[in-house]
Amino acid sequence: MSVTGAGQNADLIVINGRVRIMDDDNPAAEAIAVKDGAIIAIGNHAAIEKLKGTTTEVIDAKGGSVLPGFIEAHMHLFSGGAELAHLQLGGIHGFEALQSAIRDYATTRPEAKMLVGQGVDYTVLGDERVTRHHLDAILPDRPFCMAAPDHHTMWANTKALEMAGILKGRTLGPGNEIVMGDDGLAAGELREGEAFGPVLDLAGESRVRLGLSTGGEPDPMPSAAERAADRDIMRRGLAWCARHGITSIQNMDGNLYELELLSEIEAEEGLPCRVKIPFHYKNFMTLDMLEKASVMAERYDGEWLSSGMVKVFYDGVLDSWTAVMVEPYADRPDWVGEPLFTPQQFIDLAVAIDKRGLQIAVHSIGDGAVRAVLDGYEAARKVNGKRDSRHRVEHIEVTTAADVPRFAELGVIASMQPSHPPGAMDFPLEPTVSRIGPARWPLSYAWRALKSAGAHVVFASDWPVAAIDPILSIQAAVQRKPWAEGDPDQSFSLQEAIAAYTVEGAYAEFAEHRKGVLKPGYMADLVVLSADIEKTAPADLHKLRPVTTVCGGKVTYQA
Repeated sequence: MSVTGAGQNADLIVINGRVRIMDDDNPAAEAIAVKDGAIIAIGNHAAIEKLKGTTTEVIDAKGGSVLPGFIEAHMHLFSGGAELAHLQLGGIHGFEALQSAIRDYATTRPEAKMLVGQGVDYTVLGDERVTRHHLDAILPDRPFCMAAPDHHTMWANTKALEMAGILKGRTLGPGNEIVMGDDGLAAGELREGEAFGPVLDLAGESRVRLGLSTGGEPDPMPSAAERAADRDIMRRGLAWCARHGITSIQNMDGNLYELELLSEIEAEEGLPCRVKIPFHYKNFMTLDMLEKASVMAERYDGEWLSSGMVKVFYDGVLDSWTAVMVEPYADRPDWVGEPLFTPQQFIDLAVAIDKRGLQIAVHSIGDGAVRAVLDGYEAARKVNGKRDSRHRVEHIEVTTAADVPRFAELGVIASMQPSHPPGAMDFPLEPTVSRIGPARWPLSYAWRALKSAGAHVVFASDWPVAAIDPILSIQAAVQRKPWAEGDPDQSFSLQEAIAAYTVEGAYAEFAEHRKGVLKPGYMADLVVLSADIEKTAPADLHKLRPVTTVCGGKVTYQA
């Protein structure tokens, strides 16, 4: 048995488990003991039972796997919490089904200022692109909009476009577009945040998107009642995470307000998950505004709530042709996408952030965006000197053979989502695979290629873009199949997939010495599953459920 603090009674013990330690030297055990928020012992059932006192909480795993708590390395907590109350349109296909879902939802919310749907497929109407006229036929008299799963495209009816003041279009920044119809009016499709922001503002939820849309603070600041409502949205999102076995969150949007809300919850009742919130740098900002990122990092540097990261978007997404490619899109041969920064602007930004000692995480989906971001990181190393920066590239949906080895060479983390490859989980094959084209398929969503080249590959869901459930993502990673015969296998083994949600997640936030594995002295962050994950067939992994989540030694979810 491995023990620290021997001779003391545990606050909590987990018995009768298949403890998967995620440490090659000590691969498995039966039970685990916790005191004062940390693991004090791991061993066999009889040894751990000796640490039970009269007040010790006992969790019987009943033969289920006990894993390190899942570390969700890329998600959007505030907006995700809000969207749990929206109309969920995933899996809806055809006009009649869409009409039924929207009208049924509308009848349940007669007082809503704005009706919002989430997760609708780009191909919901088959090959026909959704327009405002389709939505007008469903709901003509109330403002309605719906978002694609990737949250980079929305569709709005005429009422919503009129109320938002964009029916006749509007001048927008690079990478954003209000698609216009032949009649000179907005067609209903809105690409990227500047385009659909005015529509979403009608829903009265603008504060939940500030960390993503502007990186700024509420203006005016919310009333006490509004602030309390926002804390409740955060609580809803945190509870949803705990329910899925998540104990640490690396959020991918942020501002000071999000940190303040979470700090208030921590003071009131404690947080059920550890949360890292970045400063979101937008392309309309100037480099001096990075001082706010440094202030956030200094002010919030605890084990439960921290900052220290700058999030950036370099491009958009494949499905709306807003991802930036090296070579033109396969189905749009005159277009490579428009970056949100010029390559030199990003180099200057990366150098400035790195000089402050902060971590950088950049949304980069197209291979052109991935290359530009790696170029920025390489420039930062040359100017500021080599350090353990662990800068990140988020998504990497397409890359090139020349850029694959650069991740390991530059010490850059590949932050990827098993749910994102079309056909792997919920996203349909089209239109994405046709946008990419067969020539680029071998290095699309190339987890295995990057890992084999020595990169640290960390997994996450990108919730609410995809389902939050780490077990579904692990199944998608294990069962991944190439789109074409002869293309390389990018799948992960079960051990690799779990590690990408635990060990690598801890590494991504410089915490591998405190979490991500189950060892004495490490944080008591763990999840008990309903069965033994090693003995579960890959096709049945989705049947596994978290039955207990423990974070900091406290039960944060119990089925």
